[in-house]
Amino acid sequence: MSLPIAFTKTERPATPNPWVISDRTLTVFYGCPEMPRLSHYFLPRLLFAKKQILYLDGANQISPLLLARFARERGVEPSNVNSLIRVARAFTCFQLTELVRRVPKTLEKFLADVLIVTALPDLYFDEDVRDREARASFEHALEGLRNIAPLSLSIAVFSDATSFKTKRRDFFQRLRNQAEHVVKVESTPDNKLSFTREKHTPLLPA
Repeated sequence: MSLPIAFTKTERPATPNPWVISDRTLTVFYGCPEMPRLSHYFLPRLLFAKKQILYLDGANQISPLLLARFARERGVEPSNVNSLIRVARAFTCFQLTELVRRVPKTLEKFLADVLIVTALPDLYFDEDVRDREARASFEHALEGLRNIAPLSLSIAVFSDATSFKTKRRDFFQRLRNQAEHVVKVESTPDNKLSFTREKHTPLLPA
């Protein structure tokens, strides 16, 4: 899949470049079905700035081939890029919750600057999981994100939650409420992407 490089449309003051993840805050990106795939296009700026990334892949979308292409396009050996990113996959909501809760321990071995999470809360919409269990697991995931906040990580969640018809849509609103930044990404008629900042919380001085 090829995603277009886009322009920016904002309701509030925006970062000069929409492909930038805000420092030391939780940002939620949502709005189009390609959101997990879209996360790849935020990686080059981070990786070539030597930022270490912990990528929790609930959407099973991370593409080593695409990362290698980014590296070769910039004359960099893919192995140099691969050493800067640690990927952990989750295939159930329970696995994703556990990965989020284990982030502080993971950071003891891999000192990441950025945490990326895909399919949160999308994985928790699985109808094979009872509502009570899904809600409990999701609450633990939100608690895990709150516990990570003091670690000064830049956190980006890429979600396709609004594409689902589910009684659990309130999960996404809970995530929005917890985030400092919320950005809606939409396709335009001319096959580009627009970025609308729906929520912006200024970062307090450290």
